[in-house]
Amino acid sequence: MGNTFYFEWEVKLMELLQSGMGSVGAAVGQVLTVCGEELVLILVLGFIYWCYDKEFGKFIGVNIVVGLVWNPMIKNVALRRRPYFDHPGIRCIRPAEADADPFDLSEQGFSFPSGHSTNAVITYGSIPVYKRNKWLMVFGIVMPLLIGLSRVMLGVHYPTDVLVGWLMGLVVVFLVSYLQKKVQRKWILHLILFLTALPGMLYCRTSDYYTSVGLMAGLFLAIAFEEKYVHFENTRNPAECALRILGGFAVYALSNLLLKVPFSKEFLASGTTAAFMVRFVRYIIVGFVTLGVYPMAFAGLKFRGKTAEHDV
Repeated sequence: MGNTFYFEWEVKLMELLQSGMGSVGAAVGQVLTVCGEELVLILVLGFIYWCYDKEFGKFIGVNIVVGLVWNPMIKNVALRRRPYFDHPGIRCIRPAEADADPFDLSEQGFSFPSGHSTNAVITYGSIPVYKRNKWLMVFGIVMPLLIGLSRVMLGVHYPTDVLVGWLMGLVVVFLVSYLQKKVQRKWILHLILFLTALPGMLYCRTSDYYTSVGLMAGLFLAIAFEEKYVHFENTRNPAECALRILGGFAVYALSNLLLKVPFSKEFLASGTTAAFMVRFVRYIIVGFVTLGVYPMAFAGLKFRGKTAEHDV
């Protein structure tokens, strides 16, 4: 299953990197790759949105969900197998799904383009684009470069996966950021972006697409709900900020867990159209509750200290 295509120099480069990096290099690569994974990116977004500056958080959030959706839409066309599937000289040091068989394509997903590289460029690159700070610009360039390199070192992506992932991230950062600043009515932009995601319903057969398009819809609904009904204030109080982030993770995890209860594990993992639709709806609800409804609780989580609504 899947397609195998590559340049000879890619395989030679990966084998060279892995032969020379040793155990220390492998450990460093794993630390770097974590910085491009969902948990860290959600933590970054959660801190900015719930604590630091919610408008900044919405800006980054929209960019992130667009990248999350467009990436698997391309993966489901290319269907490229991961490099270690076809090259015995390349080791898989950190599989995409640690608890699954590294050679189970349905669990490990496709390779082209690199989702970590796309997400890293979008998340870390959107920060300096919004803040217009030269030091943040350095950070926004260096972090995606290191994360992309780690994916090659760990054997899970060809260099061209990473290069195209970076390029895709740049397209999102500059195109979607530009549209966010120019389109005055957010709902129109959100509708257009959501429509770009819908063609994937016709051919995508991987769970990451349905998770992402559900989160996109949930985020767009949450933004509209927050701006009409919630109007929460940001905070600089460390204790309140920590509580908001911990609460957000708890709401995300609990709502996701509860929405799985009516369905069997076999059905949820079946890869059927019905299972994908359930996942899509589940993540709409999870995204909406976590980002739109949950901030209504902030008024009851006050500590002494100033808010940050006008201090950004």
